[in-house]
Amino acid sequence: MSGAVLWTPSQDRAQASTMAQFERFVAQTKGLTFEDYNAMWRWSIDDLDAFWNAIWDFFDIRASARPEKLLMKREMPNMKWGTGGRTNYVDNILKHSEGRETELALIMQSETFGRSDMAWGELRRQVASVAAHLSKMGVQEGDRVVAILPNTETALIAFLASASLGAVWSLCAPDMGHVAILDRFKQIAPKVLIAQDGYVHAGKMIDRRAVLAEINAGLPSVVQFVTLPVVGGLPKGHVAWDDLTGDDAMYEATQVAFEHPLWIVYSSGTTGNPKPIVHGHGGIILEACKQSLHQDVSSRDRYCWLTSSGWIMWNSQWMALGQGATVAIYDGAANHPDMGVIWRFVAEEQLTYFGAGAAYFSTCMKAGITPREEVDLTALRSLGATGSPLSSDTYDWIYKDVKADQWLAPISGGTDLAGAFVVGHPGMPVRAGEMQCRALGNAVRAFDPSGGELVGEVGELVCTEPLPSMPLYFWGDNDGARLFDSYFADYAGVWRHGDWIAIDEHGASVIYGRSDATINRKGLRLGSAEIYQAVEGLDTVLDSLVVDLEFLGRDSFMPLFVVPAAGLPFDDTLKEQINAAIRAQVSARFVPNEIIEIAEVPRTLSGKKLEVPVKKLLLGGDPDKVVNRDSMANPESFDFFTAYAHARANT
Repeated sequence: MSGAVLWTPSQDRAQASTMAQFERFVAQTKGLTFEDYNAMWRWSIDDLDAFWNAIWDFFDIRASARPEKLLMKREMPNMKWGTGGRTNYVDNILKHSEGRETELALIMQSETFGRSDMAWGELRRQVASVAAHLSKMGVQEGDRVVAILPNTETALIAFLASASLGAVWSLCAPDMGHVAILDRFKQIAPKVLIAQDGYVHAGKMIDRRAVLAEINAGLPSVVQFVTLPVVGGLPKGHVAWDDLTGDDAMYEATQVAFEHPLWIVYSSGTTGNPKPIVHGHGGIILEACKQSLHQDVSSRDRYCWLTSSGWIMWNSQWMALGQGATVAIYDGAANHPDMGVIWRFVAEEQLTYFGAGAAYFSTCMKAGITPREEVDLTALRSLGATGSPLSSDTYDWIYKDVKADQWLAPISGGTDLAGAFVVGHPGMPVRAGEMQCRALGNAVRAFDPSGGELVGEVGELVCTEPLPSMPLYFWGDNDGARLFDSYFADYAGVWRHGDWIAIDEHGASVIYGRSDATINRKGLRLGSAEIYQAVEGLDTVLDSLVVDLEFLGRDSFMPLFVVPAAGLPFDDTLKEQINAAIRAQVSARFVPNEIIEIAEVPRTLSGKKLEVPVKKLLLGGDPDKVVNRDSMANPESFDFFTAYAHARANT
């Protein structure tokens, strides 16, 4: 499984990392030393309480009452964390404003509003002002405050203000359909809704007033609507966002229980009603601190993760703010006016850490851009990637065409735990196609169907020990049945995440895609990511989707759907080129039964390919039930597959 070594940290860089500092801290305070990272990882999952207490102490977590014991009940799914503890997530962000009032907290670049920035003191003042106004509106501990906002400072300030009161936050991206938003927010009965009535994307003004009116009408629980007008005036009865931010109120966060709900995020919602996943204050504080070790982020950094407000990475980016870093947030199209716009932003703001979805990097590679020749990336020290597997050729492109002397650290986790299972390590070499290690505190394994551990082979990604950031519950799931079925129904007392993973004897790993979209050809299983790496590595193919259709009593049928590169004919020459690439890079066993041209691959709002709904449709599923079109980025793309399924059923 080992790929070629692409980068090795200098001794100075490795020893200056926050991970090395933490290891020295554990040695000094607990008398523990480790022969290598894997030894420290084993300690972190064997003695969970000691490990998480070390995280608490190293990061000096602010709380009015420290928990009697961090892990009270070591049993999944009924784990219990932090009994007796009282804290607030927001205190652990805004503590960095103390003595740093004039230092930069935020950099904002928006197609709608232009470029601006905000100092720590102003961030604290606006959070306090908005919190005071929310309190006057009747928002109390446990109430839900929801928003439909892009990735701007407005969303952050509204979130921090709500959480400081002990209210529960939930956010949807403004480009989501009204049905998808209502499917989420109606479940949690919000008291206040904050929205922006339009935004600019790819140079075009998007007017959302009509959509917001439908959403407002569908949320009878809301007692106050707050609007940030961009394209129109303030609707009757609404409060203007700017009227909430101007007061000089005193900041004081409500101290809540360790497992008090912080926010509600949602599953992708591609089928059925989205699952409202509830995470707690204490668990998210601990997980964010731990993640900062693996991303080597501290107050010295200028950090950006390219994300929409509808992705869990919106929540995760505040990990850096919680370490006192300056966070740069980007609101706009990543390809407008060209594919170099983000790299110019990285250079101009002298970012030290930049992260994005793996698809962004592969798109840059396919576009043939060479950032190292076009902009000054001297300040850039680290790159992150997630969302889908990052292919080996994209690793190569990053080191060849972006910057040779930098640490590339892809991660993989998800919305479900607001964190990552497999991560980077600033003191380890980077190998093509691999994630460097399993995260501290995360007992990640690869299991076979019977629950046996696999080493160096592809299996189900599981977690065998509790994590503090695992969901407290699903909102409205009073008996816990939905949560149990989602994660714990397959292996007793073990979290099954739904990804295929291979972990070698050193702890390095490769993610092969979603396990429920696995290809099984004559008993040989394969993650779809390996097909995509071969097919999309061709300059002649822009995008692709593959499903394996297994029919009882006959051989499976595996169609491959491809989007040819612009201007290229879809002909036998292209098909043979695709088949040859699969034969050469994967196996002749995985040559598809049929290759079909499509205009675009259907994707979720977070950019994931809709393999499972397509598979269900082609196996005879009802087109209206296999997918929630309002949760799709491109719902019209599904029409082709509906027609294709109908044609197959009649042949």
